[in-house]
Amino acid sequence: MLSDIVTLRLFRENVTMREETYHLTQKEMMKLQVIKKALEGLLTVKEAAEALGLSERQVKRLKKGVAIEGPSFVIHKNRSRMPANKTAVETKKAIIDLKETKYKKANFSHFTELLAEHENVVASRATIQRILNEAGIGSPKKHRKKKKYQRRNRKKQAGLLIQVDASPFAWLGGKEHYSLHGAIDDATGMLLGLYLTKNECLNGYFTLMEQVIAGFGIPAQLYSDRHTIFFVPKKEPLSIEEQLAGKKTALTQFGRAMDELGIKIIAAGSPQAKGRIERLWETLQSRLPVEFELEGIKDVEQANLFFPDYCLRFNQRFAIEPACPDSIFAALDQNINLDHILCIKEERKLDGNHSFSFKGRSYQINHQGPSAPPRANITVLYSPKFGVMASYQGQVYPTLSVLSPTAKPNPTKTALLKARVATRPAADHPWKNFNRVIFYEQSEREILEALYNSTLAWR
Repeated sequence: MLSDIVTLRLFRENVTMREETYHLTQKEMMKLQVIKKALEGLLTVKEAAEALGLSERQVKRLKKGVAIEGPSFVIHKNRSRMPANKTAVETKKAIIDLKETKYKKANFSHFTELLAEHENVVASRATIQRILNEAGIGSPKKHRKKKKYQRRNRKKQAGLLIQVDASPFAWLGGKEHYSLHGAIDDATGMLLGLYLTKNECLNGYFTLMEQVIAGFGIPAQLYSDRHTIFFVPKKEPLSIEEQLAGKKTALTQFGRAMDELGIKIIAAGSPQAKGRIERLWETLQSRLPVEFELEGIKDVEQANLFFPDYCLRFNQRFAIEPACPDSIFAALDQNINLDHILCIKEERKLDGNHSFSFKGRSYQINHQGPSAPPRANITVLYSPKFGVMASYQGQVYPTLSVLSPTAKPNPTKTALLKARVATRPAADHPWKNFNRVIFYEQSEREILEALYNSTLAWR
C-alpha cells in the first residue's frame, strides 16, 4: 500500500496555529481530498459518496469529523494499536525455544497439546504453526504431497460422454423460476437438447434423452450430479428378483431406463467436475431471456417449441470439431419403442379378472387374443404420452381404467342418506328429563334410602 507524509496547518478555536504531521496512505489521501472538496462546496454529498464508494451518511460523518478534528479524522482509529488477540513477543520466543529443545520431535498438533498441559501456554494449533513456520521450523511429521488437479481434457469422440443437468432460473423473465434441462457433448461442446419445465423432474430428463437419441443417437456415458433422479440416495437392499437378475445396486427409474439402453451414468463429485455444462448455463442465462423477449415467448410450451431451431444456431456458433471424427453415438434399433423405455415401470400382480391396481385406481388389460394369464406378474408402464400400459414377457398391452369393487357406490344407502331428516326429541322425552327426575324431584333422604336398600339386596 502506498503511503506519504503530509504536513498540514490546522486552525482551531482558542488555539494558536500549529503544524502537525500525519502519515497517510494513498487511499486516505484520496478520501481527504474528496472530503475537502465537499467542505468547500465543490462537490455535493451524493457526488462525494459516489467517488469514494461510501454511503451519504458516511460522507456526512467524515465532513463533520474533518471540520472539527482536522485531517487526522480520516486515519483509521486502530492505527498503531496492538491487536487484542496478538501473541506477545515473549510468548513467541518461549514457543520457539521449547520446540527446538524440549519438544523437538513433537508434531504441531501434539506440541500444542503439550504446551497447554505442561507449560501453561494456551494457543490454537494454527497460531503455533504460524509462529514456527515464520521461524523456519517445519513439522517433523511427514505429510503426503497434495494432489494436483489438472484441467480434464475433452473426450476425443462425439457421443463418448455427454453432460446433463438442470438450471433453475427466471428464463421467461419476471420473478418466477423454471428449470431448464440440458445436455451437452463433452468432445464438441455441441448442445444436444433443451427442455423447460416448472421444476427439475424425471419427465424433463426423459424428454431430454428422447431429443438426444432422436437427433444424434445413443451416447456411451452420461455425466451428472448426484440428484436422486439419477442415483438412489441410500443403499437399499436388492430384492430377490433383482439379485437373481444379476443387479448389483438398486436403480432409479432414470437409471433403469439408461441401463436398458446400455448407457452408463457417472456421478460428478462437484459442480466444477462437470464444468462444461455449468459454463453452458452462464451462457444461456445471458442469451436465452433476450431471445425469448425478441420472439415474444412468454410460456413454457412456446419455449420448448423454440429450442430445436435455437440449438442448431447455438451449435453453429459454439460447437467445435472433435479430435477424432468417428462418432460413438449408436443408432436405436428400429424394433425398440423408445417410449416404452423412457417411462416409469413398476411390478404388479394380476387378479383373476386380469386387473391390477396402480396409483389408487384399478386397471384391466384390454387385449384381443392371448395375453397374460391370471395371477401373473406383470410390469406396469406409465408415461404422460400413453398413460398406463401393461407388459408381460416382452408384449405390451393397453389397459382400461375400471372402478374397484370396493369403490362402487351403494345406491340404496345413498338414497337413504339423502332421504334421512334430522329430528329433535320432544321436551317431555325421558332422555331430557332423566337427570331432573332422578336427582331433582327426589329428596336427599329418598336417595340415601334407595342406595341403602340396593346394598341390602346385593348382599
